[in-house]
Amino acid sequence: MYLRDEYPKVNRLLQEALDRVARAGYIDRICPVYLRRGAGAYICGEESAMLESIEGKRGLPRHKPPFAAEVGLFGQPTLTNNVETLYWVRDIIQHGPQWFAGKGRNGRSGLRLFSVSGRVKEPGVKHAPAGITVRELIDEYCGGMAEGHSFKAYLPGGASGGILPASKSDIPLDFGSLDEYGCFIGSAAIVILSDQDDIKAAARNLMRFFKAESCGQCTPCRNGTEKAVKLLERDRWDQELLADLSQVMRDASICGLGQAAPNPIDCVFKYFPEDLET
Repeated sequence: MYLRDEYPKVNRLLQEALDRVARAGYIDRICPVYLRRGAGAYICGEESAMLESIEGKRGLPRHKPPFAAEVGLFGQPTLTNNVETLYWVRDIIQHGPQWFAGKGRNGRSGLRLFSVSGRVKEPGVKHAPAGITVRELIDEYCGGMAEGHSFKAYLPGGASGGILPASKSDIPLDFGSLDEYGCFIGSAAIVILSDQDDIKAAARNLMRFFKAESCGQCTPCRNGTEKAVKLLERDRWDQELLADLSQVMRDASICGLGQAAPNPIDCVFKYFPEDLET
């Protein structure tokens, strides 16, 4: 189990749970479980960079192929799962696959954990049906928008997932459902923005984040994020130049960080043209 080091409370809870499981006899030398703390790099959310970190090396994405399923941790075939996938295994075994599949909405199946932050009355991790729309999530699970704020936009999948306007709040939130809009749900870290938020400033802040978190291994991501930040700090954005830079980063970056970093910029041009005039 791999955990970013920014979460000391979670680390303590996991260790206590593993200790209980070990005392119950479910963990032994035949089936050991190790809790590995990362050093806090966002890039280690990428599978191969995480494997490098677990091996005690700097978290840099590997060139592919070979893929982890062939040559993974310590050179062995490796299956990598998000912890949420494993979270549902017990309930599916206990209640049956039909129970789980019947929990979805809008033609989708299953349950998900949505981490909702931003301009809502009750932010937090929400246990909700897969395929729920962001509007339903806000109204039914977050107590509505924060006082004095009107829903303007949302990030459906954290920093990398792009930015969508409130007019597209009826899209089912699930894997693949946002592809045609140039966005994705990813880890379902949803950020709600209001009429009091500056969309350009939000995109600029996201690109600064990518610049800081780029591992620096490949030129398109290392130099691309830095160049993008400089271009976004200008009063007027050069759409043609930024579009060209975005394409280079998508086509040539080693991993998903560089490939997805331009998503917020592309979404501003596509969905918020009126904000570019301010």
